[in-house]
Amino acid sequence: MVAVIGDIHGCFYTLVELFNKIKEKYQNIPVYCVGDLVDRGNNSYETMKFVISEKILFTPGNHDYMFYHFFKDPTSVFARSWVFNGSETTLASYENHEDSVFKHIDYIKSAPLYYNIDDCFISHAGVSSHYKRLLDNGYLDDLDRLQEYIYHDYNTDRGVLWTRDTLLNLNKLQVVGHTKQQEITLDEDSNVVYIDTGAFVGNKLSAVIINKSEIVDILDVKTNLNDII
Repeated sequence: MVAVIGDIHGCFYTLVELFNKIKEKYQNIPVYCVGDLVDRGNNSYETMKFVISEKILFTPGNHDYMFYHFFKDPTSVFARSWVFNGSETTLASYENHEDSVFKHIDYIKSAPLYYNIDDCFISHAGVSSHYKRLLDNGYLDDLDRLQEYIYHDYNTDRGVLWTRDTLLNLNKLQVVGHTKQQEITLDEDSNVVYIDTGAFVGNKLSAVIINKSEIVDILDVKTNLNDII
């Protein structure tokens, strides 16, 4: 059994409340996140510090990679895109913590682009159905065969950081963020649950509790206004 938190987007106070709510109800459960830890909300530095200190496992989102590339590869598409995608609040949150920037972006880059665990398959935006035509049916018995495509295409519109495609049914529950919803949303045809519930727009931060591809609980907290005002 695992807990998976949706897109945080710098909503540190909201994250702490939800994390504590998870741990109060499920004391020893591993906690994952689908990424987009930074940008939009006010407290990206605090969010990264908390994720690292609490050992929350995560798959980076497109916003996290834009943050990384802005400092490591400033001429890249990721870096140039960041200017138009919420970079202001992230830069402001690190203004007095410049010594932590490279530690945090290296931590982001060291995280895997997906987790294929017993209970579910976790990534930021999901595995596009585009790949079905490139694979034989044997991939369902070994989902790590997707690794080559995931890592080769991570910077394209169909990759696990960006895709808005219909997602590939993996015969295991996919848990993704990226595509914002008002509520946790299950796509039964693709066997995908979308868990970004718009914390940074003042809705809420949500988490799903999953056991062997079954959603057994949903926990959420209303966005703390200190994160967005």
